[in-house]
Amino acid sequence: MLDRPLRTAEFLAVDTETNGRAGPSCELTEVGAVLVGGGELHERWSSVVRVVAPLPRGIQRFTGITQAMVDSAPRPEAVLPELAELLRDRVLVAHSAAFDRRVLRQAFERARLEWPNPPVLCTVALARRLLPLQRRRSLALLAESLGIEVPVVHRALPDAESCGRILCALFPRLCAHAGTIGDALAMLRPPRRPKARRPAVPGRLAGARRARAELDFRDLPDDPGVYIFRDRRGAPLYVGKSVSIRSRARSHFAPSAGDAPWRAQAEVVDYRPTRSELGALVLENRLIKELRPPGNVRLKPKDDLVYLRCRLDIAFPILEVSPTPAPGHGVTVGPLRGRRMALELAEQLSSLFGLRHCGRALPRRDHPSAYGQMGRCLSPCLRDLDPNLYRRRLDAALALFVGEDDGETALLRHVEGEMRSAAAERRYERAEWLHRRLGRLRTLLDRLDGVLAATHARPRLVLAPHPTKPAWDAFWLAGGRVADWGELPADVEELRSRTASAARAAHANERTAYLPPDAVDEMRIVGGWLAAHPDAPCLSLSPPPDVSSLAAFVAGSENDGHEGGRERIRGGRAGANEVSRGIRG
Repeated sequence: MLDRPLRTAEFLAVDTETNGRAGPSCELTEVGAVLVGGGELHERWSSVVRVVAPLPRGIQRFTGITQAMVDSAPRPEAVLPELAELLRDRVLVAHSAAFDRRVLRQAFERARLEWPNPPVLCTVALARRLLPLQRRRSLALLAESLGIEVPVVHRALPDAESCGRILCALFPRLCAHAGTIGDALAMLRPPRRPKARRPAVPGRLAGARRARAELDFRDLPDDPGVYIFRDRRGAPLYVGKSVSIRSRARSHFAPSAGDAPWRAQAEVVDYRPTRSELGALVLENRLIKELRPPGNVRLKPKDDLVYLRCRLDIAFPILEVSPTPAPGHGVTVGPLRGRRMALELAEQLSSLFGLRHCGRALPRRDHPSAYGQMGRCLSPCLRDLDPNLYRRRLDAALALFVGEDDGETALLRHVEGEMRSAAAERRYERAEWLHRRLGRLRTLLDRLDGVLAATHARPRLVLAPHPTKPAWDAFWLAGGRVADWGELPADVEELRSRTASAARAAHANERTAYLPPDAVDEMRIVGGWLAAHPDAPCLSLSPPPDVSSLAAFVAGSENDGHEGGRERIRGGRAGANEVSRGIRG
């Protein structure tokens, strides 16, 4: 096929839309294709695709593909064979083709279908080669620079049509440089740049090679967990985590790995396995703080998640937005995605309940601030406010996020109630103000993606799965932190005992939580993982579940996560035995 003349070849311009998640969690939500031949667009084909995980709100707004659309769409097993037939004996063309090729190949593998592996032509690389002065090469801007109208973006078929029209516009130039399909692919292949030679450091390279030769990675498992490199005296040098301990540990000594000073001293590598990625993340965080290895830097947030929090250890507490939960005595809501919208939510809540808008340090004023003059702040800065009144207002604001209902529902219900009360009392100006606030809050909450509930308010047992095997880590979340975690107990009595202990901790922190400063990073790790895995099996600990509920929860989770399921609970009471026998086999 690569020897076929370029002028007579057929191309299929393809675009994909996804759920916005990375790695194995990425799912195809829509695919569109346009047949291109002879410099013209011909047949068009597209389909929405059903997904397993719920679509994030941000992706629904970004693409216009709603949860209802994917719920009623055909499964990938029904859609992808049609696409494979369209790709037969044709060249796949896409904008930033590496992304679309990876998404499609992963979808084919997940559906257990053979990937057709067509030749791939990227219009970004084509523009880079044939339009060197065009610096901005996004699909819409590149199309506009070529005089192509782009009425719709971020939908599969319109984007595929735009991609096909870009190919048609640049096709004469491409044919002038390449005679066959193979020549075109070779022309667009990025040149290999020679690696810059680093100045030699006496002893460092030899030490790294010696360490690589002496280290034995054969005994490391291909499972999630943490690995620790040590020197000849056993002192820890570096702590790392991965969903595959063996491959990640070996990669530190690959030729492409950076020059880390600790590598020359590494002579021993040991490991601690977990049953899940979340277990590896939590264990790595704890070991870095415990061992303080010189090769590790301080853990820093690597995503855009934020928290709405209130620290109760300051005078007249305020609502603030931070990338980490509140340490000490406080209430933390989240995690949320979208810092700007979270800041606006904090501003709206402070105005609704008359909380102060200034920083943690309470200023002293002789006259009310602008918020105070508008009636949106109780003005504790004047030093004549009853602290109990302020605390009642603060408790009312925080109570919206600690109940059984979702914080979004509780907040909108509160504003609607206040608006009706103001209207009944003939305070029409306030009712109109609340009506405008209500409309803005609905828009804001619709755009804000995340968990609008206090971290300590919903104690639960969370199961985190092994990436490839029928195994689980169990996490008991209570009081705003990880009360207990480890491999899912095989004995039902142990599971009941640990669950009861976590439930007692949750009961002791029903209104607020005390989060030790050294547990802030851990809770953020857990919150970020839960935000990325909204379908993780969870069981509420309020009220504390009995043995039969625990057994049924574990059995149902395993049946959902692994075909056929398997028995993980043994022993215990008669009720648990009945459930276990029901899932056996």
